[in-house]
Amino acid sequence: MAYSADRYSQMKYARCGRSGLKLPLISLGLWHNFGGSYVFENAREMVLKSFDLGITHFDLANNYGPPAGSAEETFGKILKSDLAGYRDELIISTKAGYYMWPGPYGDWGSKKYLIASLDQSLKRMGLDYVDIFYSHRPDPDTPLEETMGALDLVVRQGKALYAGISSYNAETTKQAAAILKRLGTPCLIHQPYYNMLDRWIENGLQEVLDEEGIGSIAFCPLAQGLLTGKYLLDTPQGARLASREIPEASLKKVRLLNDFAAQRGQSLAQMALAWVLRGGKVTSALIGASRFSQIEENAGALSNLEFSKEELDGIDGILGM
Repeated sequence: MAYSADRYSQMKYARCGRSGLKLPLISLGLWHNFGGSYVFENAREMVLKSFDLGITHFDLANNYGPPAGSAEETFGKILKSDLAGYRDELIISTKAGYYMWPGPYGDWGSKKYLIASLDQSLKRMGLDYVDIFYSHRPDPDTPLEETMGALDLVVRQGKALYAGISSYNAETTKQAAAILKRLGTPCLIHQPYYNMLDRWIENGLQEVLDEEGIGSIAFCPLAQGLLTGKYLLDTPQGARLASREIPEASLKKVRLLNDFAAQRGQSLAQMALAWVLRGGKVTSALIGASRFSQIEENAGALSNLEFSKEELDGIDGILGM
């Protein structure tokens, strides 16, 4: 397809920590709906039309699918058929840290697992390197020096340009950052779970990221769909949260937030994304989607990112109920 000549003028970008890298404020995650059990043409449309909106960052992991590995295979096919000539305009990230293959070397954070996993990811996507490689989760049984040493090694090997971590708490993040700094490969970015209904990163982690000059990208900024408005009346069949009962207290907050968003001229999803990005503390919000219209709507959040003090106080009041 032909891409819009002004695609970069309609997206907003932010510097990632104290690095030279800028990320789009909205990034696309391929956690769901891009694996081998989904329709390839729909996945292709979402990736290509996202790029046409100026979304340059595509976030993957070795285990994304289902089945595991198939999201990277899908993305590799799209790269080869449609985006091969645009590789230098893309930020492609992947991760390792969750179960991938049988035996003692296919899970967690050993150097053996991380190096082998990245080699597999590069083959699946048909790439020489990824832009960001993450330790997907901390490993309680592997020395942090070993896991960070693996990230440093893949950067030195040219298999990744930057190193990142995901779901590390404040103290472990500080320790990881110190190790990487000593090795000469600074930690670029942290990917935490963060949204209006789960604000754990505000209790110490954001301060560490600030001090260390590390950027952040929030995953599940819409609380797995709970902050999209689709659950305002009842749980849609096939929805990701359909398998578990949503507490009435959470639904009450969502309904009040939906009314609040309407007063701002936004959908609930748009306000939730703008809120995550408020004040520039979070570099990018990582969205998922099952169709392009959702991505397009979410990108509309960028037209109203500002909150007055009264609005923030009002939202805090709802969230604190």
